[in-house]
Amino acid sequence: MLLLAVVAVVFLTPGHAQSQERAKAIEVQGQVSVLRGGQVALFQNGTARANLQNSTVGANEEIVTGPDGYAVFQISDGSTFKVFPNSRVTFQAKWTVEDMLELILGKIQVQIEHRNGPNHKKVSTPTALISVRGTVFDVAVEDDDGTTYVGVEEGQVEVRHLLQPTSTPKTLNQNEWIRIYPNQPLAKAGSPNSGAVKFVFDRVRAAVEDIIFHNPGGVGLPGGGTPGVPGAQGDGGKTKKGPPSGNPPGAPPPPPGGGN
Repeated sequence: MLLLAVVAVVFLTPGHAQSQERAKAIEVQGQVSVLRGGQVALFQNGTARANLQNSTVGANEEIVTGPDGYAVFQISDGSTFKVFPNSRVTFQAKWTVEDMLELILGKIQVQIEHRNGPNHKKVSTPTALISVRGTVFDVAVEDDDGTTYVGVEEGQVEVRHLLQPTSTPKTLNQNEWIRIYPNQPLAKAGSPNSGAVKFVFDRVRAAVEDIIFHNPGGVGLPGGGTPGVPGAQGDGGKTKKGPPSGNPPGAPPPPPGGGN
């Protein structure tokens, strides 16, 4: 009886309780799929805004975007996450409130609401665990090996290497970034200048706007889209880590590929 009581306490505490949280789709563009019990539910191009009221994703369900897919989801505490083209991300893969997202491939932007104080959330990838308390940050899984980019726009995050347990965790502040390679310890965080960050984010913003412009039947994105992730092209796992092509003369480069 004592053992059963201990087990009950462990699994009913907030950090371990099975989550009933659902993420609501508030903006959708292009092809966005949800893998649900072996079935594929599509939030398809041309979906009327009114129909999004019942478009939700539950714990352990996977969101998949096509080459023109883009979606914004919101959870009950006001936090949001944006899923960019050619991405796969599972909502609460561990069924807990803290374990918010597991990014398998592609790129996302996460904004954790913290109006009521620290909001403990975690985002994981095949190689990294990102712990946050309230911030805006970008995450990209750049290849099939799980190489992960993490960049902070606002606030602070802690990054741990899942495959190198002896590697010292790194704390990233605003405008800092890091790449996590599967077979290397965590490197020193990079600190690009604000001009470089703005340039790269503007390039990705323009790409999203171009998708919207050529898909007028989809649910529009007020404000012209959102910034994305430096060094991550949405090409379905064949991401280039170098600077985007066609840089205008004198434009500041994006962060270097190695994070050293």
